[in-house]
Amino acid sequence: MNEEIELVTDETWERMEKAINHLEHELARLRAGRSNPALLDGITVDYYGVNSPLTQVSNINTPDAKTILVQPWEKNMLGTIEKAIMAANIGLTPVNNGEVIRINIPPLTEERRHQLVKQVRNEGEIAKISIRNARKWANDELKQLLKDGLPEDLEKEAVELVQEKTNLFNAKVEKVMALKEKDIMTV
Repeated sequence: MNEEIELVTDETWERMEKAINHLEHELARLRAGRSNPALLDGITVDYYGVNSPLTQVSNINTPDAKTILVQPWEKNMLGTIEKAIMAANIGLTPVNNGEVIRINIPPLTEERRHQLVKQVRNEGEIAKISIRNARKWANDELKQLLKDGLPEDLEKEAVELVQEKTNLFNAKVEKVMALKEKDIMTV
């Protein structure tokens, strides 16, 4: 295979892989009825004047399927962490007992489950759009290489390869979405 084609395809696979990784990251943050420390991702607290991620100022674990436990490195951070969780507006209420912050995960209602499934499908569609954009970028680059003197048969093979990879990555998106939907709908 031509070196330029290899550069284009490598960049394309990387872009498609990033779309899948982003989808998995976003779906991990969706609540599926059981506790998951990823629910608290993105929450920052004021730590001596510096906005720090919650994971950098505390230990977060899940002692059981319905509880998240946040144990700050310093006890004086309990109030700050509690306020940050409330301000994050993630639909969870922290309980501060003076030692740790306990967050009980309430069971999801049927209506909320359906909302979450819609959200999963929306995130999946965003990932598919990113994958299509990567395919379009690759095809445009390949057309440019063709204009610059690349043999037509090599260009056609590369376009077919890009389409095969696009189909594979779209199937991955479907699989990731199906797993998350099943996770959400399981009571």
